[in-house]
Formats: sequence, structure tokens, C-alpha cells
Amino acid sequence: MFDGLRRESPHSLKKLVAISGDITLDGLGISAADLKQVTDNVSIVFHSAATLKFNEELKRAVEINIKGTKRVLDMCHQCKRLEAMIYVSTAYANCDKEEIAERIYAPNVDPRHLINIAGWMDDDIIQSITPRLIGKMPNTYAYTKGLTEYLLQEECGSIPLAIVRPSIVTAALNEPIPGWVDNLNGPAGFIAGVSKGVLRALRLQLNSVGDIIPVDFPINLMIAAAWYTATHRPNSIMVYNCTSGLQNPVTWGKIRTQLVQSILKYPSSDIMWYPTTSVQYDEVLHRLDAFINHTIPAYLLDFLARLTGKRPRMVRLYQKVESATSAMEFFSTRGWQFSHNNATHLLEKMSVQDRRLFYFDVRQIDWNSYLEKYVLGVRQFVMKEDPDTLPKARRQLVRMYWVRQVCRLVAFILLLIGMRRLALASTSIQWLRSFLLIGKTSIQSSTAFRSVV
Repeated sequence: MFDGLRRESPHSLKKLVAISGDITLDGLGISAADLKQVTDNVSIVFHSAATLKFNEELKRAVEINIKGTKRVLDMCHQCKRLEAMIYVSTAYANCDKEEIAERIYAPNVDPRHLINIAGWMDDDIIQSITPRLIGKMPNTYAYTKGLTEYLLQEECGSIPLAIVRPSIVTAALNEPIPGWVDNLNGPAGFIAGVSKGVLRALRLQLNSVGDIIPVDFPINLMIAAAWYTATHRPNSIMVYNCTSGLQNPVTWGKIRTQLVQSILKYPSSDIMWYPTTSVQYDEVLHRLDAFINHTIPAYLLDFLARLTGKRPRMVRLYQKVESATSAMEFFSTRGWQFSHNNATHLLEKMSVQDRRLFYFDVRQIDWNSYLEKYVLGVRQFVMKEDPDTLPKARRQLVRMYWVRQVCRLVAFILLLIGMRRLALASTSIQWLRSFLLIGKTSIQSSTAFRSVV
């Protein structure tokens, strides 16, 4: 990802000085000498460290997301040349509301009290009260991010602070490389799972807006926000929603369709099944769909693996798939409206050249082209499949297509046979019932005849 920088400015990386630290430790785990280097020289602080596990235990999420940020803030108070601190939050920090403005919302509990409680309370007790604490929030990640915003507002003092809230961060549009991505979070996991033929049952609200944002957009917005905060010194904390839903909306239905088309155009190697998806919105129907498409095949394949002396792994794999996809369901079955006035105002304050270099105008995104880049990026950077493997992968895809067609034909024939047998059974039952009725009538007639005689 740094190849472009090395070509354009080979000496830039020599300016970097890495220091060792840990946001879960007091003083950030930074040595006295390194701390002096930071407090004497640093003028801009970007704080993006956090646990990205949506369902992290609340105690650990508080330690990393809230208390860790407080430690960074305490360090910033010591920085003699500080011009701006930029905190990276999430657009879903207040997703218990349908319309989310660019402002800090008051939480249901003071984050400082929660830090104290998490420090002494037993883990089991905290886990038991977590659902009541987070309320309508979907997970501990979003919940602690909202609390952290409020903590920063209460304790930043004179520190020039701004908050950037990206929505669902996805692969790069242009920089550092088109399609660049290094993890399976969010839609990248969907792409990888469908590409391999592993993930087939999805829960989506097809008409809802999927508020995805390429990773280079929030990065550029963070840099622009740092510039504006340092040079203009706003009177209050500026909050920037870095989202696409209002200015350039794309629905989950369109995202799904375009991704599947791109997956078939650029197939993955060593696929387990022909890439296809079944979508349900209703939770019960989705669970049934997942049971048929995921659970049953997993147990069947593991059974066959044991028979052949191989290690069973499909059930465990599908458990991981279910865990990953269920974390996204809250966001893929709902929609929000994020205001973007501050982000638009910031864009207007920038020069034409700066808007080109530090682009974050989401209206520029062509979703069809971008989603195709996304699929190629997951294939190359996450699944580590070289572009040269595409011809072989396409031949395998064709073979798997015909395997699927044969299986469907066999299933159809078995269904017809089953229906025929059912029909024959039904005919036999009707004949037997008629025979019994005739026999019963004959007996009744014979009895009546004897009575008359």
C-alpha cells in the first residue's frame, strides 16, 4: 500500500518515528523519553485506535474505547504545540435514532461513572447488566463510541478537537490502490464468503440504503478536518458525518446484485460451490434459509470428511460465518438519515486543488465501477489470489455451474418421483377407503336383509 508513496516521495517514510505504546496502560505505556518527544514536537493527533469487535465484552470495550481515549486526551493536554486532535468515531454511535445530526448527544450514563464501575465490578455482573445498559444500541462498539464522544466534550477543555464519523468503511476507491482492503469486516466478508460458495443465505432489507464509504474518503476528511481545526479554531467541537446515504444513495439490493455480478466476472479460485445468494428479510425465514443452505451442508460435508479420514471443519467454519454476518444484520436491515452540513461546509472552504487531492465528495462515486473494484480488491489483497489465476478460476466456475445444474436436475427428478409415489400412495389410500366403505355397506345390507327375513 505504500508503493505509490515510495515512487512519488521516496524520502517521506524516513520522516516517520515509531514509538511503542498501549492505550490500555496508564500513560499509554510510553517511555518517559518518548513521551517528551511527543509532547515537545507533535502538533496534530489522529486517534483511531479501538476494538473493532462489535460484541466485545463491555468491560474490555470500556477499557479500550473510552478509557483508552481518555489516556490519549490526557497526553494531548501535555502537548505544547498541539494544534488539533481528531477523534475517529462511527456514524452509528447514536444509531438508536433514525436521523443523526452532526452533534454530540447526551448518553444514558456518564462515561466516567461507567469507567469507575468497570474498574471494580465483577465481570459476570457487568455481562448481566450489559443489555440493560446499551438499551436500543446494537452492540458494545457503537455504545462505547457514543459515550466516548460525550467524554471528549466534557474533558477536552481548550484542546482544539474535531470528530469524524465514518459509516460502513469499505475498500479504497483510488488511494492507496483501487480496491485496497486488508480485512474481512463488513461487506468484504460477504464478498469472500459468496466468492468461495460458502455464504449463500443473507438477511438484507433490499430497499434500505447501504451507507458504505470507501476508506480513502474518511482519511481525506480527517486530514481536511485537522487543517480546518488548526487554522480556523472553531468555537465548538466540529462533528463530521462521513456518509454517502443522502448525497449518493445505493440500496442493499443494488449492492448485492452488483457484487454477485462482479464475483461471477472475477471468480475466486478453489470455490466450494457456485456463487449464489438467497435473501430473506424476515429473521425466522432467514434462519430457516441458513439452516438449509449452511447447517445441513456443513454437517453432511463433515460427515463425509470423517468417513474419508479427513479433519472436519465445515461446521466450525459456518459458525464463524454466522457470527460475522449476524453482526452486520442490524445495519443491513435498517436505514438512517445522516446530516452532512459540516462536511459540505468544510469541502467549500477548501481550494480546488485541495478538493482534488483530499477528495471526500461522495457524489463522485460511481457505485457499479467501485463495487467491481471492491471484489477485485478482496480477491487480491484479502484472499491473496494473483490476477494471473483468473483464467483457471473461470474454468472452474464453469465446471461448478454445470455441477450445480446437474444437482438441480437430479433434485427435480427426485421431486417428481416423490410426487408420483405420493400420488400413487394417495390413490391407493382412496381405493382402500372405497373398498372399506363398500365392505361396510355390504355388511350393513346383509344385516338389514337378515333382519327383514
